[in-house]
Formats: sequence, structure tokens, C-alpha cells
Amino acid sequence: MKLFSWLLPRKAPILSLAQQQRLLRLPESAGLGDHALRAQRWVVVDLETSGLNLNRDQVLSIGAMVIEDGAIDFSQTFERTLLRTDNPLSPSVLLHGLGPSAIAAGSDPADALLDFMAFVGDSPLLAFHAPFDQHMLTRALKDSLGYRLQHAFMDVAALAPMLCTQHQGREAGLDHWIKHFNLYVEDRHNASADALATAELTLILFSRARAQGIDSPQALQQRLNQWQRRKIIHSF
Repeated sequence: MKLFSWLLPRKAPILSLAQQQRLLRLPESAGLGDHALRAQRWVVVDLETSGLNLNRDQVLSIGAMVIEDGAIDFSQTFERTLLRTDNPLSPSVLLHGLGPSAIAAGSDPADALLDFMAFVGDSPLLAFHAPFDQHMLTRALKDSLGYRLQHAFMDVAALAPMLCTQHQGREAGLDHWIKHFNLYVEDRHNASADALATAELTLILFSRARAQGIDSPQALQQRLNQWQRRKIIHSF
């Protein structure tokens, strides 16, 4: 029965009064507007997880950077390493330097996720391979807080080949684009370092977008949707 326990309905999370009050104060997503890209506050997020299984693995750490006024704002950073978990960990966790003792000393998931959503505010989110991060974050918020994530989530891994028209071939990984643009990353597979690398890549891509006449969050999402639909059509 344990093998399929993750399929069973989850119990509603039990929150303290203070946590419930914090949850009620979280702002709603503002959505993607038609103002300039430079005028938008973006939160670039990277998650480290216990594995790649969308239904069973857990978020272990969150790193995030803010892009505002057309630059990375280093006064606005977020890092909660190692959300506590009582479940057995995959050996792959050790590849990220996330050992069991460090995870056991981590933050309470509900408090850490409340801190993160307060940091996000009403801003849209960016991530490299965003569908994975979006799914994992959505599930973590639902399981720990009973919170439904509705913020816009844009995929930098899809933006890069769309905007870099000279690039040939399938969508590449973050390491490829780091090398392609000669970006310096101190510690790959660390949530904060990967969020910073993704933010630096995003600024390059926003510059490419403006050069191509795309200068609002809404227009960028619309162009991305069109590009992805064409890819699907051409794949048949």
C-alpha cells in the first residue's frame, strides 16, 4: 500500500494562527501587463528538490533573485536552504551537497514558503525549465499551506532559443547558455547560484526581445505562446 500512498488525498495542512494570518495577507498575482519590460519586477526562482518525480519528490531549497528597473537588484534576494523533510532522500540529493543532517536542520516548510510568497508579492516568476519548478512549487504550497499558486510563470529555457534566432537545434540546458554567453557561475546546482545565472541570462534575453520589438511582459508571453504552438505544429 505504501507504494501508492502518494496517490491518496492529502490531509489539509494544520497551520498556527500566526501562519493563517500571514497566509491571508499574501497579495494576489498582478498578472502580466503591457508596460515596458524594464518597468516590471520579476522574481527569478530556482528550486533544489529531492529528485525529479513530480508527484513524490520534495522541494529542499529555494533560491531567488529580483530583476527590477532593468537590472538584478542584489538588495532583494531570497534563500531558504533545505526545507525540512521526514521522507527518505534519494542518493541524488548528495550530488547537490544536500545531506540528511543539513536537511534536518532546515526551516519549517510552511514558514519558509510563507516567507517566499511574501518575497514574491504580486510579481511574475521566471525559471529555467519553469514547468518543473512551477509544478513542484505549486504542490509544495498546496501541501504545506493549502495555498493555490496563480502567479504567471515564464520559462527562460524556452525564451532563449526563441530570441536567439541564430541558435540551431533543440532547446539546450542552462550550462549551454552559460557557456554560450560566457557567464560566470560560482556554484552550479546551488539554488541561489542557479537563480543568479538564470537572472543574468534573462537580462540578455530581455535585451534581445527589445531589439526584436517585444517590450512588454504581455507581448513577450504572447510571442512565446505563438512560438511554442508553431513548434508543436512543425513537429507533426
